[in-house]
Amino acid sequence: MLNYLLYRIGQFIALAVPLNIGYAIAGFIADVRGMVAREDKKAVTGNLKTIFPEKSDNEIEKLRIQMFRNFSKYLVDFFRFQKLNKDFIEKNVRIENSCFLDEAIAKGKGVIILTAHLGNWELGGVVAALSGYSLWVVALPHKDKLVDDFFNSQRQSKGIYVIPLGKAVRKCLTVLNEKKILALVGDRDFTEKGALLDFFGRKSIFPEGPAAFTLKTGASIIPGFMLRNQDDSFTLRFEKAISHKQTTNTQKDVEEIIGRYITTFEDYIRKYPDQWYMFRRFWVS
Repeated sequence: MLNYLLYRIGQFIALAVPLNIGYAIAGFIADVRGMVAREDKKAVTGNLKTIFPEKSDNEIEKLRIQMFRNFSKYLVDFFRFQKLNKDFIEKNVRIENSCFLDEAIAKGKGVIILTAHLGNWELGGVVAALSGYSLWVVALPHKDKLVDDFFNSQRQSKGIYVIPLGKAVRKCLTVLNEKKILALVGDRDFTEKGALLDFFGRKSIFPEGPAAFTLKTGASIIPGFMLRNQDDSFTLRFEKAISHKQTTNTQKDVEEIIGRYITTFEDYIRKYPDQWYMFRRFWVS
C-alpha cells in the first residue's frame, strides 16, 4: 500500500507542475536516494566498473549520480503518460530507422522489438503505439496488486497490450503467430535458467525467450532503444533485424542469436551508461 501511495503522489506532482520542475524535484530525490540506498549504489557502481575498468572512481561516481538522476526522470515521464499525444511526439521525439521495423512487418511473420533496461523503454512503447504500431509487451508483475494495476493502467491507457510474465510464453507465441508486434526487454533473466554468455568480458545470464520465439515462429528481432538526449528530448532508434541461419542444433542457435543482439546491447550501454538502469549485481562471475 505504501509504494502505491508514493507512486500516486509522484504522479500527482508530475502532472501538476511543469516538466522541468518535475525533473528538478526528481533529481533532488535521486541525489538523496544515492546517499541512503547503499545496496543500489553498490550494485550500480560495481556494474559501471565492469563496463569501464579503465575509469577512475571519481568518473564512475559521476556516471552513477547521473544514472540515478536519469532514472528519476524516467519515472516522471511514466507518471505523465496522460499528457502524451502525437503533438508531444512531433515536438520531442525523433524516430530513426523505422524502415527496419516496417520491412520486418512486411514479411508477415510477426516482429519482436527487443530492447534493454536502457533509456526509457516504457515511453518508447507509447511513442510506437501512438505512431501506429500496435504493441504487446511482457511485464513483470509487481508484488503489490495496486502497484501492478497502476503500472498496467498507465500502459493500457496508451493502447499497449500487457502480457503478465507468468503467462507469457503461450500468449507471446499467439501474438507472433497472428503477425503482430511483441516488445520484450532482453537484458535481464528472471528464471535463472537462461543462457550463460559473455557480456563485457564476464558471464551473465540472459533470457532465452526472444531467441526461442524467433526460431519457433520466424518472427524478426528488431533491436530498438528510446534514448534521452542532453536537452531531455528523445530519440527512438531501431536497428537492422538480427540475422541468423537456423540449424538443427536449437540450443546453439538460441545462444548465437542472443550473442548477436547482446553485442548491440553492449554498444548502446557503452555509449549511454548513465541510462542503463540496472540496480542489481548483473554478472554471475
